[in-house]
Amino acid sequence: MATMIDGHATAEGTARYAARFEGRLPAGHFRRLGKDLVISSLGIGTYLGRDDDATDALYTRAVARALEQGLNVVDTAVNYRHQRSERAVGAALAAAIDAGAVRRDEVLVATKGGFVAFDGSVPPDPARYVAATYVESGIVQPSELVGGQHCMSPRFLDDQIDRSRANLGLATIDLYYVHNPENQLEGIEREAFLRRIRVAFSALEKAVGSGRIRMYGTATWTGYRVAATAAGALSLPDLVDAARDVGGSDHHFRVIQLPYNLAMPEAFVGANQRVDNTMLSPLAAAERLGVYVMASASMHQGGLSRNLPAMVAEALPGLTTDAQRALQFVRSTPGVGTALVGMKSPAHVDENSSVAATAPVPWEQFQRLFRTA
Repeated sequence: MATMIDGHATAEGTARYAARFEGRLPAGHFRRLGKDLVISSLGIGTYLGRDDDATDALYTRAVARALEQGLNVVDTAVNYRHQRSERAVGAALAAAIDAGAVRRDEVLVATKGGFVAFDGSVPPDPARYVAATYVESGIVQPSELVGGQHCMSPRFLDDQIDRSRANLGLATIDLYYVHNPENQLEGIEREAFLRRIRVAFSALEKAVGSGRIRMYGTATWTGYRVAATAAGALSLPDLVDAARDVGGSDHHFRVIQLPYNLAMPEAFVGANQRVDNTMLSPLAAAERLGVYVMASASMHQGGLSRNLPAMVAEALPGLTTDAQRALQFVRSTPGVGTALVGMKSPAHVDENSSVAATAPVPWEQFQRLFRTA
């Protein structure tokens, strides 16, 4: 493996980063992940875009600009743009560190594994690629694949962690998610799923022990939003219990990621998580269980960047665009730690990061948006 950047996000480093923006950004922009890390209320995502060099260059510049603007959370995944997003993030981090713009210990880098990833582009014969790269190599057993594309076996996760480390150029990944584990429930029974997730978490605890990752979580799409009785529903208390079973009271299951925005408010308004015999929303359950929340799709993949109702501007004042208001809604929601938004240009970074200069909306004002809830 090529030489990689050592280190990881630390309490000292992230506090140092936040201190550089004192006087420029309000205190409410930076939040605590656990007892130690200080991370931004906005983070840059890298999901969308073509699998080409031009998009790589856009993301590299956007990540660099985000780090300059007070955003020290960078989110990606091994399958985003067929590993190209991770490589663009790695290039941006290496350049920023070499230039002295940031230090490694100031930035939280999150990535994900679970979906079989192609390498750079879709191969001519995808099924043959999966067979040759993952099955015939012994990384994955056919019975471990669900839908021909999703796996969370220890061998697979170990392989994906090392692919991500190489792509990112980082010896240690700060946060590693099991990507959309609810997909497993499309092919196996819930009891089998719970056994698999325990085995996966055990592998991730070992990866923490070896210094390849620092903490882990689950990044989901539907799992935490659907009704508790739905076939693909995830129980956060069950997952925390699984982490405690394999990692003890000091387990490293620390973060969940789920979509949340003005058009998809289920994480805040839907009571589908049973904690201590009380049904809570996913955000309230996470807070009760001590799990940090990263909100994905904060602008519904651009769908909330314009034409929002006038009441949104009234409830979220001090901003100039609907894109900013959509982000302000997410980062002001009780229980949300960081609002993630995909950004592929410095101009978008500048527009969106200007939200960081505005204090989150207090609850008394924010709740006007839920008068009918």
